[in-house]
Amino acid sequence: MRVSKRVTIRDVAAAAGVSHQTVSRVLNDKPDVAEDTRDRIWHIIEELNYQPSAIARSLIRQHSLTLGIIASGLRYVGPSRNLNGITKQAEDLGYTLLLKEMPDFLADDIQPFLNSLLERRVDGIIWAVPEVGDNRVWLDKQLDKLPVPIIFLTMEVRPGVPIVTVDNYAGGCMATEHLLEQGYRHIGHITGPLDWWEARQRKAGWRDTLLAASVPEADLHFEEGDWSSTSGERAIGRLLDTYPEMDAVFVGNDQMALSVLQMACRRDLEVPRDLAVVGFDGLPETAHYWPPLTTVYQDLRSLGCTAVQELVRAIEASRDNQTAFEYKSILLRPKLIARESSVAPRNSSGVFHLAGAGLRPADVR
Repeated sequence: MRVSKRVTIRDVAAAAGVSHQTVSRVLNDKPDVAEDTRDRIWHIIEELNYQPSAIARSLIRQHSLTLGIIASGLRYVGPSRNLNGITKQAEDLGYTLLLKEMPDFLADDIQPFLNSLLERRVDGIIWAVPEVGDNRVWLDKQLDKLPVPIIFLTMEVRPGVPIVTVDNYAGGCMATEHLLEQGYRHIGHITGPLDWWEARQRKAGWRDTLLAASVPEADLHFEEGDWSSTSGERAIGRLLDTYPEMDAVFVGNDQMALSVLQMACRRDLEVPRDLAVVGFDGLPETAHYWPPLTTVYQDLRSLGCTAVQELVRAIEASRDNQTAFEYKSILLRPKLIARESSVAPRNSSGVFHLAGAGLRPADVR
């Protein structure tokens, strides 16, 4: 296959009978070029199909229009949806992306990843690795040494650290409040892996909401999963065996909730009459689970978009020498999508019909 020669700015200049500096002024919308000359140059640019060199322009402007992304666990739904939002917003703002994926969440030698991006002159970095275990210990020593702005996703809010994250605690509260409002009293929980900050926050929302509703501490029953449907199956089996009074369960993500619905069917439990189920994530497929799953929806695509917007804002401020630029943390609030898996059936008098009891909402306040 023959490859055509790339058209250069000097080719355009020669065809237009002007200097390459004049062509550059036209491309960068600079003044001091006659209108007829400007029109002629644009006509030749189109005729020759000239594509300006992004590398050359970045050298002139002293910035690369490139964002570095450090991610991990892209096989999981959350990190991959974050990346989708990052990609879309970066393209809209005229930035390209350079992605580095860490081999696991707990990798502690992060300097090679940072160096690789900085060597390629990225304008800023998005740290899209979820907070797991102690994988943020490097922050205190290295954050202030970075020569470019950085934004963190999905981690606990910390003073002076620019973070964009979902309010997982609020999501856990929403799920549990919804089940209480439906009349359910014995609400179990299947957590994600508890070395994940997100899983701990969702659990804390569940726990605090039940305690605020005067549910005794002894009635708080949970099992730990690892986000997978297989782990959800094991966890719900243990809960059903050890907590026979359980009439509802808040599940830490939608993938584990799918196996909960399957296990309920295997044990001849009718959802939601015998066991109400609420998930977390808001996967599009949950509308097609049976019964359709109530879930806490977190807009991770919007999370990625917001991170890019904040990073570009910081980049532009640093470019304008705004040394007093103030970073901020942004918590995006999730929302509950109520479906048949948790909405308790009522009779004509408005009384909830649950397994073994008829409870009105006032009975659990």
